Amino acid sequence: MITSPTGRAARRASRYAALGLAAAAALSLAACSSGASGTDSTDAASTDSASDYVWTMVTDQAGLGDKGFNDLAKLGLDQSVEELGGKAQVLQSTDQAQYVTNLQQAVTSGSTVTTGVGFLLTDALVEVAQANPDAMFTLIDAIATDEDGEPLPNVASVTFKEQEASFLTGIVAGLTTETDSIGFVGGLEIPAVLRFYSGFAAGVASVNPDATVTPAYVGSFADAAKAKELALGFYDQGSDIVMDVAGGGGLGIFDAAKELGDGHWVVSTDTCKVDLAPDNFLTSAVKDVAGSVLRENTAAADGTFEGGSVELGLSDDGVGLCQDNIDTIPADILEKVDAATTAITSGEIVPPATPEELETFEAPSL
Repeated sequence: MITSPTGRAARRASRYAALGLAAAAALSLAACSSGASGTDSTDAASTDSASDYVWTMVTDQAGLGDKGFNDLAKLGLDQSVEELGGKAQVLQSTDQAQYVTNLQQAVTSGSTVTTGVGFLLTDALVEVAQANPDAMFTLIDAIATDEDGEPLPNVASVTFKEQEASFLTGIVAGLTTETDSIGFVGGLEIPAVLRFYSGFAAGVASVNPDATVTPAYVGSFADAAKAKELALGFYDQGSDIVMDVAGGGGLGIFDAAKELGDGHWVVSTDTCKVDLAPDNFLTSAVKDVAGSVLRENTAAADGTFEGGSVELGLSDDGVGLCQDNIDTIPADILEKVDAATTAITSGEIVPPATPEELETFEAPSL
């Protein structure tokens, strides 16, 4: 039986909490080198043998090699094969017009669960999910709803409280900057990017009210040249830190920092990217995308897959501060980070999730 969206969401949130989340910072990207209508769609998956499973992902335009959530989703697929059996299938999109085609191809090829990676796939995934009500989908960074705003019963929608993790990176940046000028380079002004920006700017303000955070947007998540140009502009104008939320295009931001050398820092997102510029990497706001993909695939294999939505934050270990270089951050800064983490998980601090909330946010004294 299909239960109400509220019931599904509550049970899925409970399942996430019970299983626990492995922080994305602890996940190695080395492996990434390169529901129902009328009947329960989980029943079919639970009767498949392990060798029959096909774990599929459809990338956004950034594709694999973005050192971000596409690579993390691929890691989740690889872990699914290792732990559940079957095979992984990746359908890469180079243009938004390919989203529907790739998603439908996944269903037609017999995909057990098809993961759409990123907000930009939302409309396409909704279309294909509604046309294939017996197929199962996971959507990362957005919520798939019907025309009445109700979550689709065959789509597990996973979003993150990026603003909580980026608030912590803002604290590190605010206490590190020597020029009080910080740049922010985003790919597109979509909700997840704006959550990163709003939380980051609020975190900076909480420890350094004299610092300014200036945003700029590339216009895509795959244009490294444009991202590098924007980063160089910030550095040339006196910024000593730039936050990268430009997807695969963010690689250009690291190139800019490396070219300019010491004293030019990058704050990144999704994964720890210290390997891209060891001397310029400051910290990162990480997300457990891989763990989310694995858990939904595991639910399908167990016959417990449910649609609905779940939002993961610091209290779920769904987001956090990069741990790979934590020993390079001064102890006094980490004390502020720890205090903020406690305040956020307790609800004492609620980092802003939008620029509008940022405008009215009263920075706490940390």
